[in-house]
Amino acid sequence: MPWYKQLHWQIILALVLGLVYGIIAAMQGWVTFTSNWIAPFGDIFLNLLMLIAIPLILASLITGIASLADVKKLSRIGGKTIAIYLVTTTIALVIGLTIVNIMQPGSFVPPEMRQQLEQTYAGEVGERQDLAQDAAERGPLQPLVDIVPRNFFGAASDNGNMLQVVFVAFLMGIGLMLIPRKKAEPLIQFFDSLNELVIKLVGIIMLTAPIGVFALIADTITAIAGDQPGQVMELLGALGFYMLAVAIGLAIMVFLVYPAILQLFTPRSLKTFFPGIAPAQLVAFSTSSSGATLPVTMECAEKNLGVSEEVSSFVLPLGATINMDGTALYQAVAAVFIAQTLGMDLTISAQLSIVFIAVLASIGTAAVPSAGIVMLVIILESIAVPAAGIALILGVDRPLDMLRTMNNVTGDAMVACVVAESEGQLHQPSGDRLSEELMEGDLAEGNGSAATERKTPEAR
Repeated sequence: MPWYKQLHWQIILALVLGLVYGIIAAMQGWVTFTSNWIAPFGDIFLNLLMLIAIPLILASLITGIASLADVKKLSRIGGKTIAIYLVTTTIALVIGLTIVNIMQPGSFVPPEMRQQLEQTYAGEVGERQDLAQDAAERGPLQPLVDIVPRNFFGAASDNGNMLQVVFVAFLMGIGLMLIPRKKAEPLIQFFDSLNELVIKLVGIIMLTAPIGVFALIADTITAIAGDQPGQVMELLGALGFYMLAVAIGLAIMVFLVYPAILQLFTPRSLKTFFPGIAPAQLVAFSTSSSGATLPVTMECAEKNLGVSEEVSSFVLPLGATINMDGTALYQAVAAVFIAQTLGMDLTISAQLSIVFIAVLASIGTAAVPSAGIVMLVIILESIAVPAAGIALILGVDRPLDMLRTMNNVTGDAMVACVVAESEGQLHQPSGDRLSEELMEGDLAEGNGSAATERKTPEAR
């Protein structure tokens, strides 16, 4: 197949064109036109992905857990998954703190720019401080209480409540595992069919990815630039060292830490891993939402990386809700950067507090754009750094959010490969890559050929 017909190359081209258009639009004063006539297509694409995220988590987790037919196997896979997620998050935090202490990016922000940023984003700071105050006033066990919903349909109506949906799926999957198979079969078949439907919808939605990505990137550039594109360069110049520190940390995670773990614990080569996960990385970059990217991540893991459906259905939805390596690294760098900019020295104990709080915060951070900002406010308050300091980084948060989401998705896929290998369920990739199938028109056949031939509950 020619390269220009492959989905990931089309998405890359859309990213570049969106960036070029956004710069031109900002220079020519087309901000309003872009907001009214271009941005809605990006919103539609993002909404479509978010639309199927909850059904996918529910269906895939229930069928995946019910298919295990053994509580011991469930606890074994779950224990491995959570342990690896916590280890990689801690590594990300240590890397972030090391880099920000070595580079000292806060010393490069002029005092006048600091004052200007604080004034510009004063309104947004107030909103996020209110949200953070509400979170900080809760009891120590309140996050555990929040995982259990009072009303499942209420939880399922808000993508910010994905952890609650995961809990319900776990509960239902375990229940179906424990009751007689004859009684459980109708419900298992229902959720298995729902899973097939969602996977088919993923393929259909991804046909619109290049248009959606173009619109999202164009809107992001014009929103940052406004009618004064010169301010973008001024802002990037002042905060460039901070952005570089975050980018270096994320690059170390993606290109050194994850490959090292992959090579140590799996036979999967990097030549297979990175091209295989590329479509999910690109969608994550453009949407800034690991929750919205989840359907694509699961398709890539199963079809391109050879992860079994049983493992991907369990590990990846869980990862989209609790594994936020990129977000944790960014929070560590941002917290210390703000302290440096304000002329505050953080002690070793304060920086260790960042590690502890960020690990816990990463578990509860919603898989939606910029959710990490709210958790950052809580971290700042815990180490006695003024929360108003987030004004210093809000202007460049969106591009960094795109990078850290791509990191989160890559980490999820790596962990899925490691867990699958430990369970003897890492197979050779099918060779029929998602992008190839989409471009070759398999979706038109309507017989499920665009999705992996997923096994029925009886065949598992």
